[in-house]
Amino acid sequence: MKNCVRERRQQRGWTQQDLARLLGVSRQTVNAIENGKYDPSLPLAFQLGALFECRIEDLFDPRSA
Repeated sequence: MKNCVRERRQQRGWTQQDLARLLGVSRQTVNAIENGKYDPSLPLAFQLGALFECRIEDLFDPRSA
């Protein structure tokens, strides 16, 4: 699924490791999400939305699934 997680992360000056630590996941998980290789669970998607202060619909494009 296409997403803008990488762009949002970079806007905040966070590394993949920073975001992974905040989410309680591995850096590899963040990398896979950003590259569209892994669709996060609903709880993880909501965590991302909360961190980036947006709706999950603003992060993920379900039309690209």
